[in-house]
Amino acid sequence: MQRRYSRPVILGNVQVGGGAPVTVQSMTNTDTRDVRATLDQIHRLVREGCEIVRVAVPDLQAARALKEIKAGCPIPLVADIHFDYRLALAALESGADGLRINPGNIGGRERVAAIVNAARGKKVPIRIGVNAGSLEKDLLARYGGPTPRAMVESALRHIRLLEEMGYREIKVSLKASHVPVMIEAYRLLARQVEYPLHVGVTEAGTVRSGTIKSAVGIGALLAEGIGDTIRVSLTGDPVEEVRVGYAILKALGLRQRGIDLISCPTCGRTCIDLERIALEVEERLSWVDKPLKVAVMGCAVNGPGEASHADVGIAGGRGFGLLFRGGRIIGRFPEKDLVDALVREVEKILQEKNSSD
Repeated sequence: MQRRYSRPVILGNVQVGGGAPVTVQSMTNTDTRDVRATLDQIHRLVREGCEIVRVAVPDLQAARALKEIKAGCPIPLVADIHFDYRLALAALESGADGLRINPGNIGGRERVAAIVNAARGKKVPIRIGVNAGSLEKDLLARYGGPTPRAMVESALRHIRLLEEMGYREIKVSLKASHVPVMIEAYRLLARQVEYPLHVGVTEAGTVRSGTIKSAVGIGALLAEGIGDTIRVSLTGDPVEEVRVGYAILKALGLRQRGIDLISCPTCGRTCIDLERIALEVEERLSWVDKPLKVAVMGCAVNGPGEASHADVGIAGGRGFGLLFRGGRIIGRFPEKDLVDALVREVEKILQEKNSSD
């Protein structure tokens, strides 16, 4: 798929836009003032592949804590600022690699200018974060609610403001919890600006419902070439946000990280406990960070073919299964030993890859 052109910005050591791979972002849900808890969660996110992390900055103590967090954070750190422009200034002093401000609540032109001047001196990008839940009152009145056009006009209003101040290190997001509104807003803006777009469905819900909303909304835009960074917003452990983000990118062929699990939906021909086996395989191989296609199939109809097309896979029979690698059968195991055999083979493959690298 052809990706929309966007001018690049640099967040720490990560390029966003300009043809760079779509990056996966998340946000901590710890108290930012608790440096140790926040760093512990950041490191968990990094192990899952998170490439940019955002933290809430609700007060001056949190802004000052960013200095110590930044010292222990291996990926770009973005400060999330609302209401008080002075928190943005303090976050920049503490070393934040990026700022996210909501134009609907940050204040007037003079306050925005203070943020821009400080960011300019440190070459820190600013994300204009438009949210359907906090649009300016005049736009809500004009458009009759948080419509896609109202969101885009809000974004353009604040883009123009930063451009008038000579600042173009800009990212933009247009988030809504209603997927059709979010999709249409991004489509409209993508036709009008070349700034990198941060894509997500805000307040998407729990892991189950939020994953579906995010896959539809983010996936639809990425399939059209729209989007430079993504964040899956889920109620719960942010590690799940990163996992779902990569799953969306893998499904579209945009990024390859970790296992691509192929497992059949089961039917009356299935002769092994496929659901249990597939879930166990997914859990036991969750640590894998190299791209690897793994098939877990339940019968002799599509099983051998799918398993043989994967890097490694199993195809079930009645109480036993075949282990495939690179299109060849390399073993036959009782059902109870299938997962262990598959995991051992994956470990062997990764050891060989590491040796060759």
